[in-house]
Amino acid sequence: MDAATLLRLLWLASPALPVGGFAYSDGLEAAVDAGTVADEATAGDWLLQQLELVFARADGPVVAQAARAWRAGGIEAIHALNRWSATTRETAELRLQAEQMGRSLVEWLKNGEHAPDARIAALAALAPAPLWPVAWALAAVLAGADEEQAVLAFGFAWAENAVQAAQKAVPLGQAAAQRMLARLAAALPSAAERARAVPAGEQQAWAPMLAILSARHETQYSRLFRS
Repeated sequence: MDAATLLRLLWLASPALPVGGFAYSDGLEAAVDAGTVADEATAGDWLLQQLELVFARADGPVVAQAARAWRAGGIEAIHALNRWSATTRETAELRLQAEQMGRSLVEWLKNGEHAPDARIAALAALAPAPLWPVAWALAAVLAGADEEQAVLAFGFAWAENAVQAAQKAVPLGQAAAQRMLARLAAALPSAAERARAVPAGEQQAWAPMLAILSARHETQYSRLFRS
């Protein structure tokens, strides 16, 4: 990877990217409220399970497949992946999160160096909205990343945001957060490889406890996060 591509990919994976990721906990806050997550160990276990059940089987494969389709000009495949991502979000909160972050990334791309690229307009036109994994895949392709790099960076961006959410929701200190991030980083390459190996159309969304807690979060009495 050349230096320019590396810097663009780091930029995309940064929590400073203006897509609103800091506002979401991906169900973690509800797990804290339910007592399922209560400390560093249980928070780390929860996030490792989420890495396996959501990233490796659902969002990671969508990023990999969408990256291939964006490169090949396969707009029908892009539409199919976007529909799958929208219809398999198991709660209103999780769907709104993916839609809002996808729209925000489109706006960021429109104002960036790749703005003339026709694929950005195609992304913006996706209905009901460009979903976050599909939008991320195009951003990574435009940055010059290959499929492996795109999936790894997507996973690390999620992991870093999730750990920051745990710091606030559990709460945890910085040292505990870094230990959790180290656990996730160690598991990420294998999870990313499995995600890339999922055949088109065989990705799966199956995290029932996350779905239940996310639904409960919609009416949770006290909340820091939107999901």
